[in-house]
Amino acid sequence: MFDSVFDFLDQQNDEKSAVSRRDVIKYGLAGALASAVPLIGMGEAEARNHEWRVNFRQAHTGERFNGVYRVGNQYLPEAFEKLNYVLRDFRTKEVFPMDPRVIDILSLLQSRTRNEQFEILSGYRSPRTNRNLRRNTSGVAKNSFHMYGQALDIRAPGVRTSSLRNHAKALKAGGVGYYARSGFIHVDTGSVRSW
Repeated sequence: MFDSVFDFLDQQNDEKSAVSRRDVIKYGLAGALASAVPLIGMGEAEARNHEWRVNFRQAHTGERFNGVYRVGNQYLPEAFEKLNYVLRDFRTKEVFPMDPRVIDILSLLQSRTRNEQFEILSGYRSPRTNRNLRRNTSGVAKNSFHMYGQALDIRAPGVRTSSLRNHAKALKAGGVGYYARSGFIHVDTGSVRSW
């Protein structure tokens, strides 16, 4: 979905252009959101007024998002501006546009578990952060979906991690990783698979 943005960024970095990554993201986000296809479609009548909500706290910064991010099949750019900030790489402070479909997964999980607030351990990760984590942590993918804004590592206080995993797998919406020892799951918008 964001391939053209990445290609553009790579080209600009190669040419040492004055265009900053922030400018591309800022101006490209509206177009990316407008072209995004919702994870779960609805009937026309239902879709017009249905409000999609999420409520989460970023575990490392304490920042929160609680609100509507989508109405029917329309994602709300102003909500994503806030979501992207809270889900930024907290280590480098880099903000990156999250894939709206991963937020849909979060919303559906919240609905199914009836959990009032999820805890996000990791949203976007810069390539630098991902490299550093790979050096020091096992299980970090070289080409992680986190680097593309397509993954979240989550906990649901009061919900068994195995139960959260089962709900995520039942969605058949992407990848689901189960980290029982650490008490969290990973969800992403890649192909349907689990580990």
